[in-house]
Order: sequence, then C-alpha cells, then structure tokens
Amino acid sequence: MKIREIALKLEVQKSTVHEIVHDTLGYRKVPARWVPKMLTEDHKLQRVEISQRLLQRCQQDNGDEDTMHIGVGPGGDFQANNNLFDHLITGDETWVYLNTPETKRDSMTWKHPSSPVTKKFKLQRSAAKVMATVFWDAKGVILLDILPQGQCINAARYCSTLDRLKEAIRRKRPWLLRRGVVLQHDNATPHSANLTQQWLQRYGWEILPHPAHSPDLAPSDFHLFGPLKRHLGGMAFETEDDLISELRNWFDYLDVDFFRVGINSLLSRWQKCIDLHGDYVEK
Repeated sequence: MKIREIALKLEVQKSTVHEIVHDTLGYRKVPARWVPKMLTEDHKLQRVEISQRLLQRCQQDNGDEDTMHIGVGPGGDFQANNNLFDHLITGDETWVYLNTPETKRDSMTWKHPSSPVTKKFKLQRSAAKVMATVFWDAKGVILLDILPQGQCINAARYCSTLDRLKEAIRRKRPWLLRRGVVLQHDNATPHSANLTQQWLQRYGWEILPHPAHSPDLAPSDFHLFGPLKRHLGGMAFETEDDLISELRNWFDYLDVDFFRVGINSLLSRWQKCIDLHGDYVEK
C-alpha cells in the first residue's frame, strides 16, 4: 500500500503516516532486486547440492575430510590449496557492440555547486555486434574466439571453438592436456548438445557440474564480463577488427591477480549459495 492510501483509509494526515512508517517503524522504500530467473524449489535444491559437492571435492583435494581450510588472500579473495582450480578452465559467450554507450553511473563526474550541470545525449547501442567466446583460468585468458557478424553459436560451431581451445591449451598450458582438463561452462544448448558431449568424451575432458539459471556461480558472468562492458562503455569502433583489437589489448592489460581472484571466489560463492538455501548470491 502507498502512504497516501493508508492516510485515506485511516483518515489521518499523509505527513503523520509517513512519520510513523519512516521514523517510528524504520521502513525504507527500496527498489526490488532484479534476478535472472524466479528459482523454483527444485532449482534451489540443485544449486545447494552442486555447491556442497564442489566444496566437498575441494575439501578432499586438501586432504582433510572434516574441515576445509579456506584462507583469505590478497584482495580479499578466498583461497584453497586444492587440485581442482589447477585444472579448471571456465568460459562463456557474450555480445560486444561496435558502439557501447556509457552507463549513467560511468558518466558521473565531480561537480562543484557553482559548476554547470553536465549534459549528455542519450545514445543507443549499435546494431552491429559480434559474439565473443572467452576461455580463461587462474593465470589468464587462454582463448578469445570471435563469431563473425550475423552468425550465432550452435553445437557444431561450439565444437569448432573447443578445437581452437585445445590447440591454445597445447601452446599455453601443455601440462593440462596430460593431467586433465576440467571445463566449467553453463547449460546453454550448444554446451549441453549431444555433439558437444561427444567431443568432450572423445578427449576425456571433465565437465564441472553447474546448476541451471546460475550466472552468479559462473566466473565469466560475475567477474569478467561486467568489467569488460564497463571498459567498452563510451567507445565506438569503425570496424570489427578495431573492436577485436581493443578486446585483446584489454585482456592483455589485466594482471594475473584479476583472474586468480575470479576463480578463487568460486569457493565463497558456493558457500554463500548454501547459506542462502539456494537463492542467488549478490556478491
């Protein structure tokens, strides 16, 4: 109910109702939190079960079945000496635009009371866009694969990308092909298709369990793509090659700590997911 409706119903002044609700009862008017999907109880149960299994695996990798020792490293990220993250490669797709307007937050500037108000024209994202697939681990980006304009990802194209990923691993992380690759990707149709599953079985890659509708448990979504989109905000590129060059430069600019923090934060997110009984993890 609105303050005005309560005042009319009780036949009292609106200011009186506002004082009671705001000052006496301590209520605040806040916007709703947007979430990717309305999770069912089955979704939440699956998220909790998978998070528990993965934390238990890390615990066993640490050689301690009763207590998992998780330390806090530089930057506040959770760390564990386990084998899982030594093998883990995560990846996902995202759209990037040749023209990405700044968000209102990113366009904020310092202003003195006597300074004129800064104005900006409202711009729309360009129709021209490409799909970027990024695979990375705790040491950095292993593969950046760009889908040409006008094309969409499907199982056959994703398997072709996995072929490129395998060759990139051979060049950059050759020991992983001997010790075993653990791949973390979401449940999008190209990722879960029979053709993709056959490719993964052929090369013996393990798939890290990932619950449905859970971008908050996918490092690319909660750690990598947000800063990338903010970096591209306000930029306009003449050609697709210019955009791809900027993407590569930005990934090269990031230091190893950025990637390490993103991978290690999976531990804290799995634990928070359990503590929240399967609800979405904000931070």
